[in-house]
Amino acid sequence: MRTVQFWWRTLFFSVLYNPAWFIDLLLTVLAMILLGRWEVTKEWPYLVLSCSYAIGAAMSMWVQATVTPLHAPPMMKVLALLLLIYSFCGFAELTPYLK
Repeated sequence: MRTVQFWWRTLFFSVLYNPAWFIDLLLTVLAMILLGRWEVTKEWPYLVLSCSYAIGAAMSMWVQATVTPLHAPPMMKVLALLLLIYSFCGFAELTPYLK
């Protein structure tokens, strides 16, 4: 029970003191979950939503790293760039559905 309380408090205080990073994490995790769902079902709405979440997370990370460069780790811009590349490649996968 103490372990659950520890993780709950850690999550609560990280959301309280740094909500932008929590939103970035949430969008990135949702994008990965939807990408996994798309890999299993091959239904295009999952890929569209996954790419949209990835673009939202990437833009949020990029703006946060640009506005406050001292508080943002250098890997944040790299992750944002990788998410953008993934989303553009994901949208390129949708071309067969545009018939």
